[in-house]
Amino acid sequence: MNFNPLSTVHIQDLKAMVAADRFSTGASVLKLHAKDQSHHRGCLPEAVIWPTDRLEVVEILKYANDNRLPVVGWGSGSSLEGNPIPVKNGLVLDFSQMNCILDVREEDFQVDVQPGVIYQDLNEHLKYTGLFFPPDPGARATVGGMIANNASGTRTVYYGSTKDYVLKLTVVLASGEVLEMGRRVSKTSSGYDLPHLFVGSEGTLGVVVEATLRLVGLPEEFSAAVVTFPSVEAAGKAVSAIVRYGLNPAALELLDSACIELFNREKALGLDLSPTLFLEFHGPSIAYLSEIMGMAEEICRENGSLAFSPGLGRDERNRLFEARHELGEMVVRAHTDCRIQVLDVAVPITAYPDIISMARQEADAAGIQGYAFSHAGDGNLHLCLAGRKDEAGDWERIDRISQRMVSKAISLGGTATGEHGVGIGKRKYMLAEHGSSLEWMQRIKSLFDPNGILNPGKIFP
Repeated sequence: MNFNPLSTVHIQDLKAMVAADRFSTGASVLKLHAKDQSHHRGCLPEAVIWPTDRLEVVEILKYANDNRLPVVGWGSGSSLEGNPIPVKNGLVLDFSQMNCILDVREEDFQVDVQPGVIYQDLNEHLKYTGLFFPPDPGARATVGGMIANNASGTRTVYYGSTKDYVLKLTVVLASGEVLEMGRRVSKTSSGYDLPHLFVGSEGTLGVVVEATLRLVGLPEEFSAAVVTFPSVEAAGKAVSAIVRYGLNPAALELLDSACIELFNREKALGLDLSPTLFLEFHGPSIAYLSEIMGMAEEICRENGSLAFSPGLGRDERNRLFEARHELGEMVVRAHTDCRIQVLDVAVPITAYPDIISMARQEADAAGIQGYAFSHAGDGNLHLCLAGRKDEAGDWERIDRISQRMVSKAISLGGTATGEHGVGIGKRKYMLAEHGSSLEWMQRIKSLFDPNGILNPGKIFP
């Protein structure tokens, strides 16, 4: 696709569409929108615009499409695969000012939101209703970004990912056409499932301007435990067994000893330096949870656990999961002279012990500092690799590790990306994972965005 650079006329026309303080070509603003939290190289957009309603989005996209200007949607920039990096420059649509909670229907367990709402702020708003929006990617992600990426997180094993909570979407297409899809019901057999076509599309098919989300009730009780193991392999086998026996943990996180060392250093948690499982169960009563926790302990003992510490209070549980959410930032702080690449693969649960064992072996064999951690209950593994910024040899080894890990995951029936999306970094694996269906994805892209202006340079090789 050939795109036009923003001319003086384009800039004047776009500025006229919004209030003066909601359009910028300033160097500092452009720099803030050039890069997400990934290791990928940033690219400066030519302008940033902040819409506040769907009509402005319609006008902006229609103009961009007519003038062949590339457009990238921007939530909070917390993504990890270069998903919102404006690789073709052009215009960034920053949705931080479209951040209204439009309606809460408590008795229907539903909420209507604009795309710029931060999911933690949404849950803070909802907490007095006894409801919450479960997907929990950790960073201060926007709902629009979570929909674009089908975000998930620590509670996915029990509650599911973002796609499981999207009931209805209002999307603006590249042409400026407004498309409303889905219904405010928990199920429907009526027609094609268009909302879920847009969930995970990374803003390449259209721009979400409103969403109706399903909510669930806050759990009555919870119980948490910390379990240590002699090896990640043993911990991986325990994970597989816990899932196989249907214990339904609300969170099941596995961290290797390198991660635990960081936790102790920064948060003074005093954990044993061993591969560790964080377990959490939700349920209607303490008695129910006590029985489930007893079964979990038995399974862990059968798989060689060194210690099982149940009955964590809410404060201690919050400290552990706060540390878990901050792990990526801890890795960055521990390696100020390095860039960090985060691998993100997922495999069937039976293959999980193999993939986590391979991750640790690959990092050690390459002499690269690695931190293996995962949403273990759904087979989603992350491997943080620290490479020196100016050392080409480090990055050649990291690239080889990445290729082997992704190839292994795909060969096991898994995926190149469990939750971070394709973005820039995983495009080269799309054909291996999807085969001939990739061509049909490209046809769908051409149907909704024939001029290719929406987030170009993403998903497709």
